[in-house]
Amino acid sequence: MNSIHTNEAPAAIGPYSQGIIVNDLFFSSGQIPLTAEGEMVTGDVKEQTHQVFKNLKAVLREAGASLETVIKATVFIKNMEEFGSINEVYGEYFSTHKPARSCVEVARLPKDALIEIEVVALVK
Repeated sequence: MNSIHTNEAPAAIGPYSQGIIVNDLFFSSGQIPLTAEGEMVTGDVKEQTHQVFKNLKAVLREAGASLETVIKATVFIKNMEEFGSINEVYGEYFSTHKPARSCVEVARLPKDALIEIEVVALVK
């Protein structure tokens, strides 16, 4: 097992890593819309989703993976009414490659984020 850390994504805000590689699989921790400097993106759900993908791309790159090697994504959202907006941005990042996905509405996310995404990806 190898822990992943990159300064291109926000540092873990608790006793966990940005992700772990086991064999040829990368398991990311959930990414919320924090900048690499730890500042919360306070815009709408679309802006927050773009920041989450920026963070995901950074940890995937550090792990030797990419959005194109993502096998499964789990999306946690604060409000299912915003699913359409989130899905629109999500489709910009997963247009031709479409990994398996679950999406659930949750009562609350860390730092009152509107969205959090975690992924499992194949390491090249």
